[in-house]
Amino acid sequence: MSLRVQAEKDLAHILENPKHFGWPLSVTDPDGNTNSDVIYGSSGDIGQVIDPDLGVAVAGRKAYVSIRISTLQDQGLCIPVAVPEKSKKPWRIGVSDVNGNSYCFYVIDSMPDRTIGMVTCEVGLYE
Repeated sequence: MSLRVQAEKDLAHILENPKHFGWPLSVTDPDGNTNSDVIYGSSGDIGQVIDPDLGVAVAGRKAYVSIRISTLQDQGLCIPVAVPEKSKKPWRIGVSDVNGNSYCFYVIDSMPDRTIGMVTCEVGLYE
């Protein structure tokens, strides 16, 4: 077995195991198709960003989710991408924080890593 194949298998254990970093997510594509089983991935929602002009930390919101590509495919979904047209629905990702507050995000940017089989999406609050 190649190291890449082994790394993808290890990713399943690291990213999707709820005893480790795995966190339940819901993923909905622009057509309204959503995962039928719980998808586990990693998420982050940080209240501080770096001002690019000043190079200092300022209050803001930077949120992301990371999901195995094979898990999305197993659920009949493809890799989430940004949908720039305001007239169309975006990819949406639902996640709760550690305090039980639920949030619905939309995909701002998608960064698939096909070497290891994971996609990380920058997300923003969907209103």
